[in-house]
Amino acid sequence: MCLACLVTDYEEGVDARLGFRGSPAEIDRLSKFAIDSTNVCSYTLRMIDAERLASTPPAEIAAEMIRVRREIDERELYWSRLAVAFDASLYWHEEGSNTAIDWMRINCHMTQPAAANRVAVGQQLSRMPESSQAVQTGEIGFAHMTVMARTAIAVGNAFEETALLDKARNLSPGKFHYRCLQYQHSVQPQVYAAEQAEQVEKNKLRLNTAEDGSLLISGVLDPVNGAAVRGALEPLARYSGKDDYRDREQRLADALVEIVTHGGRRNVQLQVTSSIETLLGLVGAQGADMDFSLPISSKTVERWACDCNVTRILMQDSVVIDVGRSRRVISPPMKRALHARDGHCVWPGCERPASWSAGHHLVHWIHGGPTELENLALLCFRHHRMVHEGHWQIAKTDDGQIMTIPPMITFGLPRGPD
Repeated sequence: MCLACLVTDYEEGVDARLGFRGSPAEIDRLSKFAIDSTNVCSYTLRMIDAERLASTPPAEIAAEMIRVRREIDERELYWSRLAVAFDASLYWHEEGSNTAIDWMRINCHMTQPAAANRVAVGQQLSRMPESSQAVQTGEIGFAHMTVMARTAIAVGNAFEETALLDKARNLSPGKFHYRCLQYQHSVQPQVYAAEQAEQVEKNKLRLNTAEDGSLLISGVLDPVNGAAVRGALEPLARYSGKDDYRDREQRLADALVEIVTHGGRRNVQLQVTSSIETLLGLVGAQGADMDFSLPISSKTVERWACDCNVTRILMQDSVVIDVGRSRRVISPPMKRALHARDGHCVWPGCERPASWSAGHHLVHWIHGGPTELENLALLCFRHHRMVHEGHWQIAKTDDGQIMTIPPMITFGLPRGPD
């Protein structure tokens, strides 16, 4: 007999070891999956055998997933009742735990929020009888119950189960959470506003520098300001061009830098302390020095210098030999002409607007290229960085078309004769 045929009927009070007429081995297999090996669970214990699962039709697997999830939700309700009774017993204190939730976290292998949510549901079950019944009939899930319980705690006597249950039946748990927040505001607008104002006071941003010079950013923003930040980042975090293979996290990071530098075209005042060899990118030269950063490469200096003011401090043998300003900024009239001609980033497939792009010297002025319209092209922050630091090349054909050349990949020296 396969495990799919092992069915325990709780309503008739059949014991797993007395009511099932099978071989001892099959009984042992059944007991491994039962929550209580002596008194079988209140749900039908039925599983698709692992060997048959690979050949099971997807529709049957989907139906089985729904059935099992309903069983799990019912057991979660039962577990929540147990959690509340356990909390009141103070047994957790005798065991040396600080709280009942702490005991559950350790002994039941749960996260603290998961344990706390189940205690909250158990405490509010008497106020949610219709919702409990809806879980048993599969109309809503235990995740809905968690949101419902938290809402009941938040609004107190203003809680109306029937109104919220109607919404829960037709919404996913995430959407239901949003509607419950709207409900909280409708019944207690002043309390809701106070809580939201308190969240603003908890905003934090931490900046730390890693050993390699990378900036580590972490923090918390309240929902309103967090939405404003996401609203600014998301449009810039979309894929840009056919060669964009960045994952979402990298696109968001680049979008943040793009906002701060306004597409890399903000006229940043840089003070770079560098040797002449570094500015020329010669082998053996040290990296340039700049505030808030570890040594930076000549390629990064080269990109910044495309359209910004650079205050140079040139050194030779550790002695300052020149302090001055080299102005290579594209003039406003020339910039307007460049915007009118290119319209947006010229990288194939990229449509980042001109206002978020910077002027790039096709032949850099460090290498003698003129700051003239024919030697300029608009590039967005990402593609500008790819040209300078990423070793891509960009060139203009005789008919004015932009051509991109990927970096050369070296696989090593050819194998010599054996």
